[in-house]
Amino acid sequence: MRLDDQEESSNVEDRRGGGSFGGGIGRGGIGVGTIVIALAASYFFGIDPSVILGFASNMQGQPTQSAPAHKPPPEDAMARFVSKVLGSTETTWEQVFRESKAQYQAPTLVLFSGATPTACGTGQSAMGPFYCPSDQKVYIDLSFYRDLKERFHAPGEFAQAYVIAHEVGHHVQNLLGISDRVHKAQQGASKARANALSVRLELQADCLAGVWGNRADAAKKIIEPGEIEQALNAASAIGDDRLQQQTQGRIVPESFTHGTSEQRMRWFRRGLDSGDLRQCDTFKAATL
Repeated sequence: MRLDDQEESSNVEDRRGGGSFGGGIGRGGIGVGTIVIALAASYFFGIDPSVILGFASNMQGQPTQSAPAHKPPPEDAMARFVSKVLGSTETTWEQVFRESKAQYQAPTLVLFSGATPTACGTGQSAMGPFYCPSDQKVYIDLSFYRDLKERFHAPGEFAQAYVIAHEVGHHVQNLLGISDRVHKAQQGASKARANALSVRLELQADCLAGVWGNRADAAKKIIEPGEIEQALNAASAIGDDRLQQQTQGRIVPESFTHGTSEQRMRWFRRGLDSGDLRQCDTFKAATL
């Protein structure tokens, strides 16, 4: 991808390397300042220092709603890449929302390793990249890209960018109120019906990722020859039918939550070809 002239997003929160649940001194754990306060309280007020340290440790285990966002370190090429992709999505969606006389509110991209607290519960690397509407943050353990290449056989920078753009697509759905309407419709519905609604939501996010690709390429020519196929390959690799066949040896359509490989490719391509948000209404589509 051609991202040399793309600015990195400032909406990046790097939680890697410290253990977001506390349990140590330093980044992500109990700081030296907290220990000093605990000892001072013990000396002057007779308070057991373990009480303060225990409280601080518990606070470390809570989701951080106002953690300072910062850019990845300059030497971290992959983190800088996703930061630039995020910056590109911000430019695109700001323009799309402006065309509708609305204001886009960008999500925060959280980089983590292993596990991290979120407003939607504990995020795990095994979950893959995900979006939490409650804190409007996209979470990713960058080791997922190794899995994308080695396990799913979907290498390439545009494939990696598609992953971020898909999760940002969920953020757009959240801002537009689509996600909330779907979740309300799922309440009390049968499992099969709830899954079917989830599929339409996910396919729409694929389409929105395509809208980003279209507009970003039109503005800055970011897509190089052969890279569209990379993203389509990634969309295919994580289709429900393909994943079920690989993991359990059989396909159960009524349990699909994201759509088949063919559906995911089709809706991503639809957004990529049109660049038109109106083409992404999966909920009115007679067939997916």
